[in-house]
Amino acid sequence: MSERNDQGLFITLEGGDGSGKSTQAELLASWLRERGRTVVRTREPGGTEVGVEIREIVLHHRGDIAPRAEALLYAADRAHHIATFVRPALKRGEVVIQDRYLDSSVAYQGVGRVLDPAEIRELSLWAAEGLLPDLTILLDLDETVARTRLDNARTRYDRLEAEKAEFHARVRAAYLGLAADEPDRFLVLDASQPVDEIFAAIRRRIATLL
Repeated sequence: MSERNDQGLFITLEGGDGSGKSTQAELLASWLRERGRTVVRTREPGGTEVGVEIREIVLHHRGDIAPRAEALLYAADRAHHIATFVRPALKRGEVVIQDRYLDSSVAYQGVGRVLDPAEIRELSLWAAEGLLPDLTILLDLDETVARTRLDNARTRYDRLEAEKAEFHARVRAAYLGLAADEPDRFLVLDASQPVDEIFAAIRRRIATLL
């Protein structure tokens, strides 16, 4: 059973690493604050003190983590994050802008790690007590272009960023499939376009929700 938030506004940004999520999240937060909205930015994993520790394990642990264990760690972070941070903010009527949510788990663990995407989605919904975003912005970018961006910006790759191109191609296809299945929730944008053009499209969509 899933539910949507009906008090604050819950916006998530999805896409492969290097797609520009952080840039667009910052632009969106500033724009909303200028319009008098209280905005909080957060991320998964790592949006709480507990989450920071889980993030270090899942992204920077030296050595292998079994795919199912990885999925459960992300779900544990999500359960704590939604219960202690996101839901309270939404109940206060705030706008939550979040980098990654359950669609990341479906794409990366469900499809990238070749687990069952439907099971991963159900696990995530159980962990989050059914909460779905009001809007999910998917910044779609060819995985080879994303890799070039990361190579220019990174000195240290996390466990997922370091995966091979085939993994990231599966993740991208999974995201596009999720967006096709829920067109009302997703806004899919070409992340190779100029930053201001992408943000203009985001503003137009967000304006319909305010």
